[in-house]
Parts: sequence; structure tokens; C-alpha cells
Amino acid sequence: MASGIKTDDPKMTISSENEEPPTLYQNINERDLQRKTEKYLLNYGTKFNKDVICGSKGLYVYTASGHKVLDWTSGQMSCLLGHGHLEIVKVIADHAASLDHLFSGMVSPPVISLAERLSNILPPGLDKTFFLSTGGESNEAAIKMAKTYTGKFEIVGLGGSWHGVTAQALGTQYHFGRKGQGPLMPGMLMLPAPNAYRSVFRHLDGSYDWEAELEYGWNMVDMQSCGSLAACIVECIQSSAGMHVLPPGYLARLKMECENRGMLLIVDEAQTGVGRCGDIMAITHENVVPDILTLSKTLGNGLPLSAVVTSAEIEHVCVGRDYCFYTTHVNDPLPAAVGDKVLEIVERDQLVDHARELGKILHEGLYRLKEKYGCIGDVRGRGLMAGVEIVESRETKAPATALGKAIGDRAYELGVWANLSSHPSFGGTFRIAPPITISKEELLRGLEVMEEAFATTPGTMPL
Repeated sequence: MASGIKTDDPKMTISSENEEPPTLYQNINERDLQRKTEKYLLNYGTKFNKDVICGSKGLYVYTASGHKVLDWTSGQMSCLLGHGHLEIVKVIADHAASLDHLFSGMVSPPVISLAERLSNILPPGLDKTFFLSTGGESNEAAIKMAKTYTGKFEIVGLGGSWHGVTAQALGTQYHFGRKGQGPLMPGMLMLPAPNAYRSVFRHLDGSYDWEAELEYGWNMVDMQSCGSLAACIVECIQSSAGMHVLPPGYLARLKMECENRGMLLIVDEAQTGVGRCGDIMAITHENVVPDILTLSKTLGNGLPLSAVVTSAEIEHVCVGRDYCFYTTHVNDPLPAAVGDKVLEIVERDQLVDHARELGKILHEGLYRLKEKYGCIGDVRGRGLMAGVEIVESRETKAPATALGKAIGDRAYELGVWANLSSHPSFGGTFRIAPPITISKEELLRGLEVMEEAFATTPGTMPL
């Protein structure tokens, strides 16, 4: 992969921590850049990390002061193959020089190739694709497609959802970002977030009763609906809500409920797609085929690329009803070429199996941490996608966001970036999603650093 260091498999390369730091920005005055950040950059809803990042390579990012940090969130959960992957770099350079951007009505070889490759790895019924830039944009397009196909307008989302910040995507997003702008899109309805750790829906033995919760939710939806239910949109792992995995059987039940109401099922695989969870797509883990699938983040390995995938039948009806999602960067060749190369590498290097096997090591290590520290209330996830929820008490489950931040700051100081979802709506959960090219040695090293962070942060309640 990025390092070119090979394993026993002659085709497979895995990243190495022996990366030379990149030299694009050197002799930087970090304090001056911090001052300019405060003066010139507009806040868009988050506090900036105080360090200025001047390099990224392989599994690591580098600060202006030279601090090397293992990136356990793949940038914004996107750099599936790591930073600066040599094959991806070559594809970008070649297409920047020879085939970068076209008129939106033109097609090009990388766009056709990526669409074909997706069709070949997805189940029948997900046969036709077009490409956009961001996950929010692809969800916007999918919701519009569902409305056009059904002739209805109500969209159901889940309580812990994050689908984007454009109008319709935001309307189905109940996790965060809805306030301060007046009325949202009409017809947006909500199911309870499937949170096995905190849900009040319990069997007599205390286990999570997701079926009763989902039935309750659909009863609420049916009471609120004006009779125009068009679609339900869902993530297989609700990452922004704190890495909550849909219970086994949930997605199939959701599709059945949609079919009973004449709705479409849209699955948003922005973070779970392309192998991260130990399956090529999360839908294949449950053997459920949605009516529309959206991809983003992982497909472009950090470049702005997203996809809307559906059936030929839905396409045919929507074309007849003048469906339009014509944008400046629809089907751009350069990012499509990157996505095509990403899928090629994932398949060639057997990275789905790699993510599944290393995921076991990751989760075993995190469960061992839970056995040692009482502040860890829950560990969850699948494959190389994990959540670690920090609480004040396992009995009360009260979020301990200040403690979580202190642990995260200490881990960062020691050389691992594991994003703590510190906003109260996240519940104080570390979201861990390293590039799936990570080696076993790097993964174990990251776990060692996390353990040291817990051991050296006051208040972690050693058991």
C-alpha cells in the first residue's frame, strides 16, 4: 500500500509505521498559523484542533511541530486505504494531467468502469449508478429519486441519523444540525434510534427488545403520516450517534415495513461501505437489498466522490417523470478513476478479509480495556469500525464527556488520534475507524497507546 512494504502475499502490501514524514510544508510558524486561523477561518460548527496539520502519509498525520499521530479515524472516516497511497496518487496525477473534468452530459472511461465494477460487486437490483461529490449530495439525490418514483413526499429517518446538511438530507437527520434555520422540509418523520446500550425497550431479562421499539416507532409514524410515505433512509451503523450497529434482523424488518407501506428503502453506506466492516458492503452482512444505495467517503479514499445506485426499473420510472439531479461535478472522471482504483485494490489485496480479521483483534483489545476501566460503559461496532462509550458510572450510564476528552487528549499526546464525539448528543464515544490497510503491528501499537492513555488519565476508574 502506501509504503510499498510487502507481506507474504506477493500482491498485497500493508502500510508501515516506518513512513518518512512528508515534506510539502516545512519550517512552518505554527503559532502564526493558529493566529491566522482565528482571524480568517469561518466556524462551520466545530472547534478547530489547535495543531496545524502539515502532512499526511500512510496511516499517519504530522503536525507543524513534527508530532506524528496514528490516524484512527481515516481523516473524516474516508481515507480507506490510508493517506498518500501510491497507486491512488498516480491515478490522481494521470487524470489531473489528461482527463480531469468534463461537461456534465459527457461520459468517460473511468465513470463507465466504476459503474460496471459496482454493479458486479453489488447484488441484483442495484444495477445503475451515477456519481456525485459528497454523501449529503448523494442522499439528497436518493431522497428526490424516491419521491419522484413513488409520487409521495414523506421520508422516515432514524433518531441517531446523520445524512448530510442539504435540505432533504438534513430533514431526515435527527442527530444534530437541525436548529437555527426555521422550518425544515415537510413530511420528515422519525423512528427511535436503535441504541442497544441505552434504549428503554427491554425484555424481562434486561436484553434489548428492538422489535418492540421498532413496532412502537412505526405506530408513531403511521399516526403522524398524512398518507404519503415515500421512503425510509438508514445507516447500518449509526456512526455519528456513537457507532451503534443495527441489531441482526433489523434491516430486513425495516425493508418489510417499507414494502407493506409502498415505500422505498434507502441505505446510506457512507462509512460502512467498501470493506470497512468486514463485508464489501454492510448490506451484504444482512443479505438485504435496498431499493437505493448511497456511497461516499470510503469510495473516494478522501477525495469528494459519492454514488447513487438503484435498479433499472426505478431509473426507468424516474426518467419518465423528469427526474433531474444535474450538477457541475456529476460523473466527473478524475474522482471516478480514484473510486475505480479503490475498488480494484480492495478486491485485489483481499482487504475485506483483512478488515474482518483485524477487526477481531481491534474489538478484542477494546473489550480487554473495558475489563480494566470502569469508565468504559460499552464497546460496539463491527470490523475496523468501533465505538467506545465513556461514562461516569456503569450503573447510571451518565455520559462523561470531560473525562473522555481528557483521555482523547492524552492519546493524541501519545500518538493516536481517536475522535471523541464530545457533543452531548454523541454521548461521549470514541469513534475508531482506521484505514483498512493498517497492519497488525500498527493496530496493536494503537491499542497499547490507548491503554496507556486510560492508565495515565485521572478518573478512568481502574478495576
